[in-house]
Amino acid sequence: MDMLIIFLAALFGFLLIGVPVAFCLGLAALVMMGIQNFGYDILVQKMVGGIDSFPLLAVPFFMLAGEIMNSGGIAKRIINLSNSLVGHITGGLGLVNIVASMFFGGISGSSVADTAAIGGLLIPAMKEDGYDADFSAAVTASSATMGIVIPPSIPMILFGLIGGTSVVRMFLGGIIPGILIGFSLLALTYIISKKRNYPKGDKFSITRVFKALKESIWAVFLPVIIIGGIISGYFTPTEAAVVSVVYALIVSLFIYKEMCIKDLPRILIDTGKTTGIVMLVAGTAMVVAWLLTVVRIPQSIAATILSISDNPLIVLLIINFFLLLVGSVMDLTPALLILTPVLLPVATAVGIDPVFFGVMMVINLGIGLVTPPVGTILYISCGIAKISLERITKAMLPFLATQVAILLLIILFPQLVLWIPNALR
Repeated sequence: MDMLIIFLAALFGFLLIGVPVAFCLGLAALVMMGIQNFGYDILVQKMVGGIDSFPLLAVPFFMLAGEIMNSGGIAKRIINLSNSLVGHITGGLGLVNIVASMFFGGISGSSVADTAAIGGLLIPAMKEDGYDADFSAAVTASSATMGIVIPPSIPMILFGLIGGTSVVRMFLGGIIPGILIGFSLLALTYIISKKRNYPKGDKFSITRVFKALKESIWAVFLPVIIIGGIISGYFTPTEAAVVSVVYALIVSLFIYKEMCIKDLPRILIDTGKTTGIVMLVAGTAMVVAWLLTVVRIPQSIAATILSISDNPLIVLLIINFFLLLVGSVMDLTPALLILTPVLLPVATAVGIDPVFFGVMMVINLGIGLVTPPVGTILYISCGIAKISLERITKAMLPFLATQVAILLLIILFPQLVLWIPNALR
């Protein structure tokens, strides 16, 4: 446990002086290696070996697909379809925001891409229609967390890689929790909208729904292809990511015609920048994960937790409380990559299914994306809505409470995660 304390002290020490997360991880790894008298060449070997992975290729391809969809008019058509379905209800645009995020989450696999695409279009529209700016930003941020729960999911790919768990089964396990989160947020948004007398949109029209569906059918069909192809065994999650890129390109360039060939260099550069950051974090996190395993930190933590209780429910509650604290001070990707090899052995030691644990961990750390002070999605939503972090934090409280309640429901009833993966085994 002494090595864990040294690692955490080094990590947060570097974070406090403003060092980027990826370099904090690398420097903390160097400190541990120095104490253990390991050769520093291991750092490079483990970084390269950690990201030299076929499943990890899915990450940049799903990111690229999200960028193409954002530029090619796919996000706009998803919003139009969502508007035709729920826009006529009180708080219509807030509900549209959530439904659109459910659709978009089934395509991009990224909460950040969801926030930028949906929020960039809907937050200004909601403000113009009389919605409070903090409420508009809070709805966008909270609904974007579904992007990593509803399959495909980039964090689930990362967990599967480092935890040796089936990514396909994790994708299937995220379906019911993602829908539960979506419908609970819809109910909360409706209640708040009713109290504040937010406006309705145009009256419901089945003709309008069919028209919007006709215009967006190519966008809606993409998640069907991705999930259907993976479940049926036609392609792996990595191959599904490539298919999504090709499909999004064809739809954006030749069907919707809202993207030109000249837009591709900008899209590729933006994707490259984001991918570079993620891969650097992944590489350094892999080194840290290896070091923690070598010095037997997982076994020490397992022994500590099991000394308190070997009841699976108690163990899960302890782990989730810890993850909620970590998620508020560390971004999802490094937290997932560092803690998976530490906590997964603890979970399996008391008989917790690795697929369930992975989905639960992604949901929990996803809440951290909308929890200050480090919540990535909060800052994106604040920037779009042009409000302070304090304002959005206050508006987020009921949404956070709802998400934590769904997390507790999943902990109490693991079959909400495991039913579909076991049924389709």
